[in-house]
Amino acid sequence: MATYVNPGSAEAGAHGTIYREVSPEQQTVEQQLVDNVVASFDACQDPRLQELMTSLVKHLHSFIREVRLTEEEWGTAIDFLTKAGHITDEVRQEFILLSDTLGASMQTINVNNQAYKGATEATVFGPFFVEDSPAIELGEDLAFGAPGEPCWVEGTVTDTDGTPLAGALIEVWEADEDGLYDVQYEAGKRAGRAHLFSAADGSYRFWGLTPTPYPIPDDGPVGKMLEAVGRSPLRAGHLHFMVSHEGARTLVTHIFPEGDPIGRKDTVFGVKDSLIKRFEQQPAGTPTPDGRVLDGTWSRVRFDIVLAPKGV
Repeated sequence: MATYVNPGSAEAGAHGTIYREVSPEQQTVEQQLVDNVVASFDACQDPRLQELMTSLVKHLHSFIREVRLTEEEWGTAIDFLTKAGHITDEVRQEFILLSDTLGASMQTINVNNQAYKGATEATVFGPFFVEDSPAIELGEDLAFGAPGEPCWVEGTVTDTDGTPLAGALIEVWEADEDGLYDVQYEAGKRAGRAHLFSAADGSYRFWGLTPTPYPIPDDGPVGKMLEAVGRSPLRAGHLHFMVSHEGARTLVTHIFPEGDPIGRKDTVFGVKDSLIKRFEQQPAGTPTPDGRVLDGTWSRVRFDIVLAPKGV
């Protein structure tokens, strides 16, 4: 018997040596299958698709061979994916949750949003964005009655040279203080989300809710996976932004409150230091920036958004 060491494992410099006793004859059988599947894509007319499929097959087979996957384990994986498909609908996207909790979403964002001259960092999109959110004017309230502490959000949108970007589309969405998004109550409900446009000087402002930690939907297969591996389903409190402007790279990001109890334990790995902001708590009775009368406490935060040029 010979020791099979998967390419890319410890002897090639990766972490975690896994040694399996596999005969040379068995290695030949397994490698021949990999070669045959890879060759099946030779007639593909799309070079990028061929590259993706070939790499996928190589990595998938490498995983199967490295851990010596059992047929029972493969069946469990198929059952897991089947259940993820069954629970997914126009509101609930279990596959995004799976991608998020495995860090795949965050890694894809890292690859596609490389740092550029101080541009605001991107983070995960999440499963709860909705097209055609309500429009609000500058300074209006996007909570639309959702429960939570009011929060005044303001800032500017500029390019990386500091030039104000007028008319930037700013789409915002967040969970309420109970940790739920509007669509988790009912499909047609709209609260805690809106879109607005930056002013001529690039400024924007609106009322939202002070973000609080909440669990991702954990009543499905992804939640069971997290429980099985001893991980929490909690996300750090955050406020979602998607900001776009002609000639700029569209930004999808969040901001996170300083001192959040979840912080770096965010279950989708979305927290970045540059996106942690100070949400300043205001005692009851403190005058608001726009003269709004509030009975209780509120908070305020500043988030200046810097967009990278399109194509970088």
